[in-house]
Amino acid sequence: MAAPRFHTPVALAPADVGREIALPDTLAHHAVRVLRLVAGDAITLFTGAGGEFTATIVRVDKRGATVRIAGFDPVERESPFVLTLAQAIAANDAMDYAVRKAVELGAAAIAPVVTARSAPLPAGARGDRRLAHWRQIAVAACEQCGRNRVPEVAAPRPVAAWLAGWDGEGIVLDPEAGRSLPRLSPPLGRFAALIGPEGGLTNGEIAAAKARGFVAVRLGPRVLRTETASVAVLAVMQAMAGDFR
Repeated sequence: MAAPRFHTPVALAPADVGREIALPDTLAHHAVRVLRLVAGDAITLFTGAGGEFTATIVRVDKRGATVRIAGFDPVERESPFVLTLAQAIAANDAMDYAVRKAVELGAAAIAPVVTARSAPLPAGARGDRRLAHWRQIAVAACEQCGRNRVPEVAAPRPVAAWLAGWDGEGIVLDPEAGRSLPRLSPPLGRFAALIGPEGGLTNGEIAAAKARGFVAVRLGPRVLRTETASVAVLAVMQAMAGDFR
């Protein structure tokens, strides 16, 4: 059975092999109180900067847990295809799903965008908590799928502002497009996929994306939910240009 993986905010380096460190409180609680790990159990730690550390729990007490760093593995599990998912903000569960699966499927970054038909985004502190929640989902997905670099989940922006700042290639989903996604040539550089919300992007939003050089594509004859469309696009693009090949 593979050792449980944990993202840690503690700065670690290969030179730390052999050291004992105290786990942060939240991490220690999850390891000891939730997973019921005990002294002698192995875990894997990663900081998000690349590579991962093997470690062994050496002490568990009321104050927390201490581990000994046993080794460092510079393994990389990132896709060679650098894709940003520009996801129109969806309802809570759908957006959580889209973020989680984008991380599992190797997206390099996730850009939540506000569109005419996207789900409401709370203002102020509630909106900040929503963004923090998505970022924590990205961390948890990395723990689960083996990634050692946590993709950025950017602060939400209006789709027009996001398009104005994007300087790479891209596609925009349009059920009326004349071209299907698998007919594209595999992209070579930075690439983005713009996915509309439930109800889709407006004609004006699609036109704005095309004016920025995005290619409009369709995903077959059926209407997909926004979170399903995100997964389908990422899977197809990874098969075309990424690490599914």
